Formats: sequence, C-alpha cells, structure tokens
Amino acid sequence: MMIPPVTLTLPGAGETARFAEALAGALTPGDTLLLSGPIGAGKTHFARHLIQRILVEAEDVPSPTYTLVQTYDTVAGPLWHADLYRLSSPDEIAELGLAEAFDSAICLVEWAERLGPLAPPHALWVNLAPDPADDDRRQMTLAWSDPKWALKLEQTLP
Repeated sequence: MMIPPVTLTLPGAGETARFAEALAGALTPGDTLLLSGPIGAGKTHFARHLIQRILVEAEDVPSPTYTLVQTYDTVAGPLWHADLYRLSSPDEIAELGLAEAFDSAICLVEWAERLGPLAPPHALWVNLAPDPADDDRRQMTLAWSDPKWALKLEQTLP
C-alpha cells in the first residue's frame, strides 16, 4: 500500500542540503533512496550532502555518472551511491551488484526510474524538481510504501 506522497518546497540549495543531512542520521543498512528528477534538479547535491554527513572520514564525494557506483564507509554502515543516467537497460544493473546492495547497504540511486521493475519495494522515492518561478527553489516529493519511512521522516521533516 502506497502512503500518500509528501511534497516540500525547499527555498534553496542550503535547505536541500540540510534535509539530506538530517535524513542521513536516520539511515541504516537496507535503506534505499531512489532519486529522480531532471538534470540540474539537485539529485547529486542532495546525495553529496547526505553522504558527507555520515562518512567515517571526510572525503570528496564525486558524482558517479562515469563510474556508475561509488561506495563509502559510513558511521551507519556501507553506502552505495549509484548514478544510472548512462544505462540504457535494466539488464545492465545486474552487473553492478546493486540488487544485492539493496539488502545489505544504504543505497542512493540517481536516475532511479531506470531501475524499472528492479526498484526495491521498500525504498523511499525522492523526486526533485526545479520551481519554474524561482531557479533556486525546489519541490521535493517523497513517496514510500514501507511503514519504516514514516518514522524516519518524522524525525527529519521540518
């Protein structure tokens, strides 16, 4: 059963970063965030701040557009950051080992719609969209069916 989505207006990049950092503190292995939205919507910005918040040791967090997957050691456990933009078929996802990581690591997947039927049902969908009236503002829509997200978001939402 899908819970009704929650939509937030984030006035700027700082608020997007703060939300990602707050959510990072609630994540545990087995949590998957599926990020979607057009180019320039803030998916990588969101992921970068979330990851940096829980890294064991500070390091640069590049976009995995060309490497496809970057892995990190975090205080909450292993984290996989994937960018599926360059994939043309869900069949290519098996080669990445991402399906196994969904159960054992924290996973952030950009361009998650490319997962198709491989998208884990327990994931939190995070859709970011620029506001046509204000270049800095973002609309973030959160959708989930697993009840664990209501609890995690309760601790995070402004």
